[in-house]
Amino acid sequence: MPKGAPGLSEQAYFVLAALLDGPLHGHAILKRVVDLTEGRITLPVGTLYGALDRLAANGVIEVEKEEVVKGRRRRYFRITDTGRTMVHAEARRMHQAASVVTRRTLRAT
Repeated sequence: MPKGAPGLSEQAYFVLAALLDGPLHGHAILKRVVDLTEGRITLPVGTLYGALDRLAANGVIEVEKEEVVKGRRRRYFRITDTGRTMVHAEARRMHQAASVVTRRTLRAT
């Protein structure tokens, strides 16, 4: 997510969208993304954790808590105010972009 880049990547967008309802751990984020996209997007684990690392480095998400479950560390991530603002701005941008096509399509029919 380089500075000045237009919009968020699709993966980052849906990770942030998954966190809008509250903190989740990695596996729950994967499941939520599948649910939100009705199965259209399934993130590989490496892609998810790469996105989480980038989002955290940019202050868009943060670790809320950590716990050990069955000997494995589980981190729960939450969206920050910056992240919430960012994902809402991206949703508005996509809506405006889509309306350019849908308005033209509706006039043509």
